[in-house]
Amino acid sequence: MQAPLQIHFEHLDPSETVEARIREEAEKLEQFEPRLTTARVVVARPQRRRHHGDAFQIRLHLTVPGAADIVVSREPGDNDAHTDMYVVIRDAFSAARRQLQDLARKRQGHVKTHEEPPHGVVRALNPEADHGFIAAADGREIYFHRNSVANDGFDALSLGDPVRFSEAVGDKGPQASFVQPDGKPHPA
Repeated sequence: MQAPLQIHFEHLDPSETVEARIREEAEKLEQFEPRLTTARVVVARPQRRRHHGDAFQIRLHLTVPGAADIVVSREPGDNDAHTDMYVVIRDAFSAARRQLQDLARKRQGHVKTHEEPPHGVVRALNPEADHGFIAAADGREIYFHRNSVANDGFDALSLGDPVRFSEAVGDKGPQASFVQPDGKPHPA
């Protein structure tokens, strides 16, 4: 880190063992992002409980050049795990580590791209038989059944409506296992 790690305690006394754990976790972050500029950690006890152990909160603020700041906050909830300071620290730094890994993947170009689902237009409808056909963009004809249309929208489809679909292999050739109207709904 280019600047010293900042650790602050709110509403509780500083603890050398807690600070040591935070420093260990912060060092691990540098494995994922060696250009980490600053890291600020706030450990707090936002409330006092009478019958159960105190809940703890931790906030991390990390600065990395050329990227948006990474901010992680682990708030106490109904989960009793937040009564253990070390669990809260572990969870917060794990979340920060995942965000740094995501940033590294983006910078290296290893981000998954999702293939665009196939598309076409409704070529034929047979409401009596509960099916229709899609003229796919690649020129093929794809069968679909009423049950494969999203949101029970079979009756709202008209000839020429653009659709997106998921294709499967059926008994008689290609068929759409999921059909979704693409674009503005066709006026009835």
